[in-house]
Amino acid sequence: MNRLVLGYDAVGTSFVERLADRSESLVVLVDDDDRAESLRDGGIDARRVDVGNVEDIRTVAGDIDSIIVAPDDPADLRTAVRTARSAYPSAFLMVCLGDRATGSDRSAVATAADRVVDLPAEASRAFLDRAGEAGIRPRKLREALERIDGRLAILAHDNPDPDAIASAVGLRCLASEFGIDAEACYYGDISHQENRALVNLFEFDLRELSPEADLSEFDAFALVDHSRPGVNDGLPEETPIDIVIDHHPPREPVHAGFVDLRSSAGATCTLIVGYLRHFGIDTSKALASGLLYGIRTDTDNFCRGVSIADFEAAAEIIGSVDSDRLRQVESPSISSDTLETVGNAVSNRTIHEDVLTTCVGPISDRDTLSQAADRLLDMEGVTTTLVFGYTDDTVFISARARGSERDLGETLRDAFNQIGGAGGHADMAGAQIPVGILTEGTDTDDRCDVITDVITDRFFEALGITPQYAPFMYTDGDDGFS
Repeated sequence: MNRLVLGYDAVGTSFVERLADRSESLVVLVDDDDRAESLRDGGIDARRVDVGNVEDIRTVAGDIDSIIVAPDDPADLRTAVRTARSAYPSAFLMVCLGDRATGSDRSAVATAADRVVDLPAEASRAFLDRAGEAGIRPRKLREALERIDGRLAILAHDNPDPDAIASAVGLRCLASEFGIDAEACYYGDISHQENRALVNLFEFDLRELSPEADLSEFDAFALVDHSRPGVNDGLPEETPIDIVIDHHPPREPVHAGFVDLRSSAGATCTLIVGYLRHFGIDTSKALASGLLYGIRTDTDNFCRGVSIADFEAAAEIIGSVDSDRLRQVESPSISSDTLETVGNAVSNRTIHEDVLTTCVGPISDRDTLSQAADRLLDMEGVTTTLVFGYTDDTVFISARARGSERDLGETLRDAFNQIGGAGGHADMAGAQIPVGILTEGTDTDDRCDVITDVITDRFFEALGITPQYAPFMYTDGDDGFS
């Protein structure tokens, strides 16, 4: 059956998700872009239209057998009912009246509707409870876990950050509740001192996989904090994936047995907390601490890309957190590699308008780049930083922004996806590029200059800035920091 939902405030997202599960085709039409995007993030086909425009609705929705009209505002309700009936005279029309609807509203829509359903506050809450407190995702995740016959590998992305680490550990905890033998894994290194402190102080059991690891010991695979095999992890691209839980918007379609992609959330840990809460699973102090730290770091202490769900998840687990150990995680000793990288970044910096770029040269620890990019944002007049360094094989790039309308994730993808891989958020992004693409035929002594020219030229071109190439000069005692 092909169904149309016109407005959904009176019934809520949970009902729409359940309806989608039961329909051959479901289209939800709303009058707000943000609402449409939120529903699409949950896997619902949602579009923004003028609910009073008959032709627009016909064009977007196509053939429809039944319609549910459910805006909360009475004025919108009456308009939507008239439009729905005009657009589809023969379709079954059910009208849901929310808390704000009056007796006159009921009378006005009753003649056009095949059925009118009253949903006052108490009845609505009970109805949504039966439909599923948090929608159908938990049930589908449980079904995906129960289909696994054998051992599950839960993959964080390469060189995992706190959000990926805690999400992997949290999903393993959830899987064990359903009798699944699961292991939290990652490729690369946990080299950032705070990330190492998180793993060591809370004794998180994570397995580092080498590029030559025999994956045949695993019967199923789950990805957390990223969504595609072979992209930011060491899995072969053709690896079949059973579960994906991520909060990053995907660049390409994601294929898995179960997919939860919610870019409205500030952290993947937020989604994991929701599942643990739904299934009534108590979190240990270590796991609660890791999940909270993952939310805090990915939202920059609730200042970047944060949602109501992130605050609710933090409030859910904060009572179980080991605050003393978290303070130790946040104040680890700074490695000599980090100090050297920050020093090189400051010395080699160039500034154009409010954008700072710097090449730190050869590196042994790629995580030092992100720390340098963060630190250089404290410089007066700087709102965007791009810090890069290289090994024998790869150029690593880390970018940060503050108080800028630039979208660094999109900028780095535009600049570097044709020669490497890039991605991230509006104010925090990164990229990796094979050294050979940039330096083929170049003398070793000229490598740094060639890499710097290519990286900065592409970055500024993507930003739409034409730099005047003169290095930023400063005198002794003036380091430029505010």
